[in-house]
Amino acid sequence: KESLVAGGPLFKSVLARSEGKLLPIDSEHSAIWQATRCGHPCEVRKILLTSSGGPFRTWPKEKFREITVEAALNHPTWKMGPKITIDSATLANKGLEVIEAVYLFEVAPEQIEVVIHPQSVIHSMVEFTDSSTIAQLSLPDMRLPITYALFFPERVESDFGRIDWQELSSLTFEAPDMDRFPALRLAYQAVRTGGTAPAVYNAANEVAVAGFLEGVVSFTSISDIIADTLDELVQVTNPELDDILEADRKARDIARRVLEKVT
Repeated sequence: KESLVAGGPLFKSVLARSEGKLLPIDSEHSAIWQATRCGHPCEVRKILLTSSGGPFRTWPKEKFREITVEAALNHPTWKMGPKITIDSATLANKGLEVIEAVYLFEVAPEQIEVVIHPQSVIHSMVEFTDSSTIAQLSLPDMRLPITYALFFPERVESDFGRIDWQELSSLTFEAPDMDRFPALRLAYQAVRTGGTAPAVYNAANEVAVAGFLEGVVSFTSISDIIADTLDELVQVTNPELDDILEADRKARDIARRVLEKVT
């Protein structure tokens, strides 16, 4: 994911010159991919990218400074590694997925709407120009999207858990609060800026999350470090590989300097 976020235009350029295909295995992007196969790319009006909302979905903003590493690592629906679990708590992971979707499905950022869906059953949806919406539903299990990509275009029999429709009492949705979760807003800012900005966003986030996991900075400092790094580093508009690698290096240096100031 992070490689595509940082170097999306380069991936697209290489794919355009080859017969290769880039198949998504993130659960959300697999869901989008499956849904888009119900129509033509030009018929996609909007992508609805779902998010559980993380463990602090209902917390008031004034309590965010009390968030501990232990609390942030307690994701309500997915079992993941420490870094991506923190990203899910800040919604930076959803921000990375917005950028990823822009490159994978060749849509504008304005065509991607993040929707908070706490049950994590609908993995994403696609709204078409005729106003119909196609969704992909399953229990939260990464084996399913990985298997789908491995055996594509066929579907194979699996013993993964299935939805019990009599037990599933409701599916709920709400808008994300970008005031409480500014990392998501910053991701939209980065992908709209384009060039090396997504690489800077990713690098700064990695430094900030590492600082939080080490107990050096607070939960709210993560997005502050990303914002300050994006503001300070001049972006390259049409980057080559060397430009992206250099932007990554400089962003990490700036983020570390910002991190030291907030400790």
